[in-house]
Amino acid sequence: MIPIAQPLIGEEEERAVLEVLQSGQLAQGPRVRAFEEAFAAYCGVKHAIATSSGTTALHIALLAHGIGPGDEVITTPFTFIATANAVLYVGARPVFVDIEPETFNLNPALVEEAITPRTRAILPVHLFGHPAEMPALLEIAERHGLVVIEDAAQAHGAAIEGRKVGTFATGCFSFYPTKNMTTGEGGIITTDDDRIAEQARLLRAHGMRQRYYNEQLGYNFRMTDIHAAIGLAQLKKLEAWNERRIANAAYLTRRLQGLPGIVPPSVRPGYRHVFHQYTIRVLEDRDGLVEQLRARGIGTGIYYPRTLPAQPVYRGLGYDGHFPVAEEAARQVLSLPVHPALTPTDLELIVEAVREGIPDR
Repeated sequence: MIPIAQPLIGEEEERAVLEVLQSGQLAQGPRVRAFEEAFAAYCGVKHAIATSSGTTALHIALLAHGIGPGDEVITTPFTFIATANAVLYVGARPVFVDIEPETFNLNPALVEEAITPRTRAILPVHLFGHPAEMPALLEIAERHGLVVIEDAAQAHGAAIEGRKVGTFATGCFSFYPTKNMTTGEGGIITTDDDRIAEQARLLRAHGMRQRYYNEQLGYNFRMTDIHAAIGLAQLKKLEAWNERRIANAAYLTRRLQGLPGIVPPSVRPGYRHVFHQYTIRVLEDRDGLVEQLRARGIGTGIYYPRTLPAQPVYRGLGYDGHFPVAEEAARQVLSLPVHPALTPTDLELIVEAVREGIPDR
């Protein structure tokens, strides 16, 4: 079986966790601080604030920017639900704008018309590891006085003209096991803003700057030293893994390009796509291709089978908009294995199975 994702855990991670267990310092402590410093240096920002998940990173980032009841946040309808849910958690309202067909990311050309007097922020997602079009989004935000928060949960090391995501604005990353690197569970916020960093640190730890002195309402959204120890070991391997993902994606695209009914992913010039997912479009009979791949022992994923406004929870909140590009993507997208554990034989098996699964023309 070739899985769609495969966390890579080696002796370095095992030793790091054992050292933490033997130290007796299991909760947030020196490993978390070291991981924050290392991740900030990797991205090229002043501050990184570790959290318990990518979702809590988004939640804290929104609160740190003062976004709350009555505010609107423009975001994508085509992503994992945590992006929009974090907006709801702070009492604000997600406003969905359709996506670009090539990158599956928020379409800057449609953002401005969605801005109202209640709009406070733009929340783009660097979906599948391809950066959103940050220069255009930042220009719109500056013109209208809006906050920008980057959902970089799937894009560790992705970049635009050499500048890493999570540095254009306040960044939020996830370290869930299927991501390009993992801490088991966890997230992190990146920022150059001292005030946002200070507020995020307060919010993640019950509003405490010093023990048992609670300055404001906060949360228990802290990372443990166990998770941070894994992250420190993984971060050292991230660039090599990203390069392997990029090479695997290039091979798949080379071999799948031109197949009838298959559209490989594209990469905008000057953008570094780190391929958290290798997502093709299947123009006909996606279910049939999924079954063919499964029969050959190849895992696949459909990310995502429906848009966020079509989810029952959002229907229940009164969302009923039409997002034709995102809706078409939901009908067509199929992710193939691209992770760094794949061998050349695995890659060829994936290509052969896709070729065999295409309907006869």
